[in-house]
Amino acid sequence: MTAIEAGLKVNGSAIALNIILALVKISTGILGNSYALIADGIESTTDIISSLVVRSSLRIAARPPDDDHPYGHGKAESLAGVSVALFLLAAAILIIVQSVREIRTPHHAPAWYTLLILVLIIFAKEILYRRMFDVGEDLHSSALKSDAWHHRSDAITSLAAFIGISIALVGGPGFESADDWAALLACGVILFNGIRLLIPAVNEVMDASPPDDSEAKIRALASEVAGVLAIEKCRVRKSGLNLLTDIHVVVDGGISVRQGHRIGHAVKDRLMGSDLPVTDVVVHIEPNSF
Repeated sequence: MTAIEAGLKVNGSAIALNIILALVKISTGILGNSYALIADGIESTTDIISSLVVRSSLRIAARPPDDDHPYGHGKAESLAGVSVALFLLAAAILIIVQSVREIRTPHHAPAWYTLLILVLIIFAKEILYRRMFDVGEDLHSSALKSDAWHHRSDAITSLAAFIGISIALVGGPGFESADDWAALLACGVILFNGIRLLIPAVNEVMDASPPDDSEAKIRALASEVAGVLAIEKCRVRKSGLNLLTDIHVVVDGGISVRQGHRIGHAVKDRLMGSDLPVTDVVVHIEPNSF
């Protein structure tokens, strides 16, 4: 199974589960008089949309380079990461507005059976989060990791709703809005993670250096090639699931152009044949003396 296929598989599972959970949450919230659960269902619908965006981006990112996109289509994945993070922030703001409205409007306490639904949702969402985040980490996919945090935020709002509804049921009259307050407080966590995911996704779009040790590994690999005396410059940028590299290698200034060209090709082959997801390398040969 290729990296893209692995991402699409876990993404498809997420879409199917979110459709089911959104229907269960909203219907149970309406019948059980819990806005926190309805809000949770609304957040799940945004999960469906964001997962569809991620799915489309993975398919586009997998396309090979063409005349219009000589560096490939990997940026589609980074743009999806930005979009999904913005969906997460928008969902949090929507829940905040609706929670405040519900707090100001007197209503009955939620039904006890909403707690059972919430327990199932928390476990299902946390399992899905862990599975998707692990795949996203393996593929270095900001879009999949952002989408995974949609599921973690769902688990967080469900946990907050569980606590709020429990307080409303145990506290009795005067505590009817406890689940709305719980939904409101959970949004703080969602907003924090939305911003935390948005920043690296935007950095990828702007060709910032990868936050990991990719550059150090590339320098080390290139230095192992016979004829390479030093590495003068090394620039690495992320494009979707792949890395694009520009590297300046120092060679003996007394060798022929043909020999220098051969060393440059060896460096490129070494990097593209490594375990790193390097798909394009531009090598510039620098003489150590003139």
